[in-house]
Amino acid sequence: MAKKPTFWGYRRENGRVGIRNHVIILPLDDLSNAACEAVANNIKGTLAIPHPYGRLQFGADLDLHFRTLIGTGCNPNVAAVVVIGIEPEWTKIITDGIAKTGKPVVGFGIEQHGDIDTIARASWKAKEFVHFATEKQREECDVSELWVSVKCGESDTTSGLASNPTVGNFVDKFNEWGAYTCFGETSELCGAEKICATRGASPEVGQKFLKTFQAYMDEVIEPYKTSDLSDSQPTKGNILGGLTTIEEKAFGNFQKIGKKTNFVDVLEPAEAPAKGPGLYFMDTSSAAAECVTLQCAAGYVLHLFPTGQGNVIGNPVEPVIKLTANPRTVRTMSEHVDVDVSGLLRREINLDQAGDMLIEMAIRTANGRYTAAEALGHREFVLTKLYRSA
Repeated sequence: MAKKPTFWGYRRENGRVGIRNHVIILPLDDLSNAACEAVANNIKGTLAIPHPYGRLQFGADLDLHFRTLIGTGCNPNVAAVVVIGIEPEWTKIITDGIAKTGKPVVGFGIEQHGDIDTIARASWKAKEFVHFATEKQREECDVSELWVSVKCGESDTTSGLASNPTVGNFVDKFNEWGAYTCFGETSELCGAEKICATRGASPEVGQKFLKTFQAYMDEVIEPYKTSDLSDSQPTKGNILGGLTTIEEKAFGNFQKIGKKTNFVDVLEPAEAPAKGPGLYFMDTSSAAAECVTLQCAAGYVLHLFPTGQGNVIGNPVEPVIKLTANPRTVRTMSEHVDVDVSGLLRREINLDQAGDMLIEMAIRTANGRYTAAEALGHREFVLTKLYRSA
């Protein structure tokens, strides 16, 4: 890039900057989805985010549920939040957590009111919040305030060769500008974990990563796998695209963190970074919608998603930019592609140029351009659940 870019974003009450201006109607639990969707139907300019969990969860699973919902409401892409739950106590936990940002938030319990009364009261408040949000104005912001998360999906041979390295080039440049970035996908680093650990900013960070990785293997994978990862890793799409082993996939995945950038800390799922600017690793599932949901809940406002065979993932709060280097995917799934870097494989562009193309699209998206996933209505919001409910 000729110079460090800026973008136009929404400055929130706590100083963070968002690139979207949503008023969300957030259900605490699965029982409240219908009421939230009814409010969103009543009040234009609001967005309901239904999900399937929230009853009889406990311990670490309940903590993660709360952390994810609170983090989603706290995300700077959200201007205001209406929370609806079946009962008021847990609902208040969510509203109190979001209120710490200073943004408008209110909660409603359905018990002893019923749907009709709750929907009516919540709709009045949602309308008030829409008026508040639509008067917000964008302001010019330094690129260091653009928090970016990354994940890949439906990887193939072109992913590790071109689209993932393009994201790595982006990360290296953003790191030099003092930005926050994040990668995850714990199980997809299987086989590359020791190399990944060497990219920790200190030996302690590298060891923290290895401990997190091993815990995922010991507690999640090993007790339940068959002879391999039960046909999940690599996926059928990965194999069709030419990837033969999880190790091959892992080293392609690893290209997304660039050549120079070291990660400064290891985050729990949906945990916000606390050690200042830099690249962070988050312990996440490798499932696309789960991973993006967790990174969004940690406060990241823009997502980069390289794909080989073609993945259609979106998110209701965090815009997802899709890039690919597979010319067939560009041809057959063009409506899902924001950035075509197949020129890398034809040697028409170099990696620096591909990275700059992605930066340009990131700035355009931050300034308001809809991603392909947004235009197509992809709003995949999938909570990570750790174990069975009581």
